[in-house]
Amino acid sequence: MANSNQNTVISLFGILIFMLTTCTAYCWNGNATVSFNENKKTSFLSTQEKNDVHYYRSVIDKYLQSLEDKKADSLLVFQKLAFTYAEMNEPELAVGYIDRYIKSSLDIGFVGHSFFDNISYSDSYQKLADRYLKKINLWAIFCLYTGLIGFFVSIVLNLRKKSDKVANLLMSSFVLLHSFFILHVCSLLTNYHYYYPHILYISTPFSFVYGPLIYFYFKRVIQKYSFKIYDLLHLVPTMLLILFILLPVYLQSSEEKLSMLLYGVIPNETLIIVTKLVSLIVYGILVLKIYLNSITKDHKVSRTKFVWQRNMVVFCSAYILIYSVYGFLIIYDIRFGFLYNMQVGLMASLILYVSYTAFVQPSIFGSLKVIKSQPQSKVPTTKYVKSGLTESLSIELKQKLLYLLNEEKVYKKNDITLQGLSELMDTTRHNTSQIINEQFNLNFFELINKYRIEEAKELLKEERHKNFNIIDIAYEVGFNNKVTFNKSFKKYNQITPSEYIKSLVA
Repeated sequence: MANSNQNTVISLFGILIFMLTTCTAYCWNGNATVSFNENKKTSFLSTQEKNDVHYYRSVIDKYLQSLEDKKADSLLVFQKLAFTYAEMNEPELAVGYIDRYIKSSLDIGFVGHSFFDNISYSDSYQKLADRYLKKINLWAIFCLYTGLIGFFVSIVLNLRKKSDKVANLLMSSFVLLHSFFILHVCSLLTNYHYYYPHILYISTPFSFVYGPLIYFYFKRVIQKYSFKIYDLLHLVPTMLLILFILLPVYLQSSEEKLSMLLYGVIPNETLIIVTKLVSLIVYGILVLKIYLNSITKDHKVSRTKFVWQRNMVVFCSAYILIYSVYGFLIIYDIRFGFLYNMQVGLMASLILYVSYTAFVQPSIFGSLKVIKSQPQSKVPTTKYVKSGLTESLSIELKQKLLYLLNEEKVYKKNDITLQGLSELMDTTRHNTSQIINEQFNLNFFELINKYRIEEAKELLKEERHKNFNIIDIAYEVGFNNKVTFNKSFKKYNQITPSEYIKSLVA
């Protein structure tokens, strides 16, 4: 069964890699043809005119004058001026009018016109082409692969059997939204947002959802939190963002959105960044509080889960720190691409880390393996058939129970109950009972009494307890009366406490 699951995952992953490679190749080929899909370059000036610099100047002056007098179509004038300066091999002036033509006509492909081949070597033209033409680079490929892998893993997490479905849904949604954002970043890096302007603000509605998702995930896995109807209030900021800020933008035409992109006028950009920063800081503090409280409690968690939770807190804290600096600079209209790339890199690293953990340490999200009943157990094998207790959780709860018994010595409390023990283990009565039955082959009272009797034997061996009455030993290890103590002691040792003391003296 395990090999079948593994082969299925490998096959799905192979298909994903094939799709990614095909997509990358398609984007690369599409980019390579951008500059060559125009008609063959033909000069609109005769050979004699091209050799006459004075004629060039007169033509340019005529165009500029007509532009000033508004006697000609400005688009046509921008185009002719761009062509003329390109013919004169003056790239900076040509680039200026190319840019003006693009912003006026919304024709992004104009920058790749064959008339500009002779100035394509210049830095100014290359910067303009890099800004507008479709392109591909290693950073864009990394974002593309990371985003698609995140989509794949977000699906796999919800296919886990014998797991906490709510926790996995929260984490898969967290990964999915980050992956969607990474793919949006990929479209920006490749300039595809100019060719598909409707993707403007496409990932922004999730700005206020990242915090609640990771916050409730930690509440679920650490505090075993169950959702309440009023938890939906955490979605109110997202609803307000969509209705009052994003919806008016979404309803605009593609031409209006493209014009915003070309002129760099993105509505409410600063407001969105600031409010997102506030949301991240608030939920980041809440997550950190839950985590710190969990590690100061008097119970242990498995090393694997401890490392997982710690690393998630570190990732989120680092992202919030970088985004805080980035947001502060944006408020003062300072654009620093390195900080933007750092936050994208952290987000991508987070996706890859969750993906790695999902396949290398599946116990974090629930094992795909079905727990086998122990044949020697006194409990019927059908009793826990429908149990939701995973193999990894079973191991973790057993470790907690052993810690409570061996280190905390909870059995010495004469009022200890199954419910009380379950609360100390942060789990349910059913799970605690199942752990005791399957892992120790005993029921609750048998396990507690076994530890009490072992403790009593140790006390009886110690020199300072030789003058104690048997009832004092019974009370100290957690029994309420001498009769029950004697009965339990004889059950485990085949002799009474008095007989045991005599055997020590002998």
